[in-house]
Amino acid sequence: MPASALLCSLVAVPVGAGGILALAGRRADRFAAPVSALLAAAVLALAIAAAVLRPTADAPLFAGIRAGLAVDGLSATMVVTVSGALLAVLLVAAGEPGLRTGRFVGLMLLFAGAMLMTVTATTLAVLLMAWEVMGATSWALIAYHRGDPAAVRAAHTAFLTTRTADLGLYLATGAALAGGIGSLGLSALPATQGGWLHLVAAGVVVAALGKSAQLPFSFWLSGAMRGPSPVSALLHSATMVAAGAYLLLRLAPLLEASGWAAPAVAWTGVATAVLLGLVAVAQSDLKQLLAASTCAQIGYMVLAAGVGGTAAGTLQLVAHAATKSLLFLVAGVWLVTLGTRRLDGLRGAARRFRLVGLTFTVGALTLAGIPPLSLWATKDSVLAAALERSPALYAAGLAAAVIAACYSVKALWYVWQPAVSGTGRIEREPANRVAAVVRPPLVVLALLAAGLGLLPLLATGVLAPVPAPAGWEPAVSAVLALGAAALTWGLAARLPAPALLHGWLGIERAVHAVLVRPALALASALARFDDRVLDRAVDGAGRATLRAARMLDRRAEHPLDSGVSAIAAAARALGRWARRPQTGQLHQYYAQMAVGFAVLAALAVVITVR
Repeated sequence: MPASALLCSLVAVPVGAGGILALAGRRADRFAAPVSALLAAAVLALAIAAAVLRPTADAPLFAGIRAGLAVDGLSATMVVTVSGALLAVLLVAAGEPGLRTGRFVGLMLLFAGAMLMTVTATTLAVLLMAWEVMGATSWALIAYHRGDPAAVRAAHTAFLTTRTADLGLYLATGAALAGGIGSLGLSALPATQGGWLHLVAAGVVVAALGKSAQLPFSFWLSGAMRGPSPVSALLHSATMVAAGAYLLLRLAPLLEASGWAAPAVAWTGVATAVLLGLVAVAQSDLKQLLAASTCAQIGYMVLAAGVGGTAAGTLQLVAHAATKSLLFLVAGVWLVTLGTRRLDGLRGAARRFRLVGLTFTVGALTLAGIPPLSLWATKDSVLAAALERSPALYAAGLAAAVIAACYSVKALWYVWQPAVSGTGRIEREPANRVAAVVRPPLVVLALLAAGLGLLPLLATGVLAPVPAPAGWEPAVSAVLALGAAALTWGLAARLPAPALLHGWLGIERAVHAVLVRPALALASALARFDDRVLDRAVDGAGRATLRAARMLDRRAEHPLDSGVSAIAAAARALGRWARRPQTGQLHQYYAQMAVGFAVLAALAVVITVR
């Protein structure tokens, strides 16, 4: 297979198959689950081949604008990560009867295909198209249970929030064209001329922060938890939420070229890691805790993009994808088997389902940054890059790592405590059994979550040089993580949960107060103005026109009709006079001609004499 065909197939297979399954509807439900596993395995095989062969594809799109795809060191890790997460998620989703449908599988494949196009795009034009499809399919997946009004509202919130931020990509595209980047190539964006460079950087930063649920856009991720757990696992691990971080890592040279964007991105990332980590500690719902922790962990990737640690940020992204896929899938398994996702209702869950509990333990300890598991190593690489840029950034990142140990061990403490009857609220009828099909993916993800800590060593020569922490840095982070974990284990049931933190910093309420309510109030006022002023003016003009027409009918119609009738009568009379000479007798015509010539001669004489 030619290299370009391999790359096109990597995107076309999930997009094409997903579109067919989604449109087939219930007719595809019977074979959706087995077909999804085969398709996901095929996509993973294509991704591995693409990562090895590094194919490129390029074609004209518009005049002077190219449509380009390519697999390089950065995107090679991403295509394998996305494809692997897709396979694991679809295998686990096959264990839920309500998700073995053509619509669900089709949307998941479309979503993953859009992400694969996003990470391989080399031009803004292709990136924009993939970005839009990813946003639309994420909306449909979050609102998959269409009969649940809360899920539909959450999907609307997520879609509108990210769409608002996505306008930044359109701003960046227009500014790039105005700044002389006619090809819209991503690698050429740092060369944008004049002040257009700052608009390009600003647009990219806003779009990326919105998609990755960084401050101040974090709140949409809370509502997105209303979607099925496999959707959360894919959306929060290697796809949509990771897309913004990936874009910033890809365009780190653009951030540096602008001068201001790199430090702004770095501080936004570390602030999100700290504040959303505190939000995670305050949660009593497992999926909400994991969602807030996703924002916090993505903050490390954003921090890496801001300090130029592209390789470290990529390794953090890959390790986090395996870890968070595992944790969300386990949360979904417990929701199906026990009927709840609340921490107090999950007491004893790890004791009752030992294999699932052990895999969750591996994921939680990895998320906590406990050595020698993967996120301990990758996070230290990010912090090493931050320390080279600013000790303050390093200190804030280290504080976020301590908080990560707190929220991870809190979740772990609850699931290993003895079950207490009468605690927790059942959200759905429990199945009381774990489907056999979900066990192998959980075990594989647990092994990856634990073992990807070797990535900083294995990445040498694959990515850019990975920052090597000084000997004391890993030791400090390990001691702090272990100390925070031990302290949290002893205080887990008594950890404070302030309303501000439990409510995700109140950002959504603030947005409603500052933007949504004023906008609705303005819309209501404009509607009243339309009804009471514009509509009445239009109706009044219509009534005035009708009155004028009736008045004209009474007062002007008769004179006009009489005038027209008089003209017609005169025309008829002239016609009768004109017909009189038409007798048909030749001698009369000669006489008429003679008279006519005589009159003309007389006129000629009169004119001549004068």
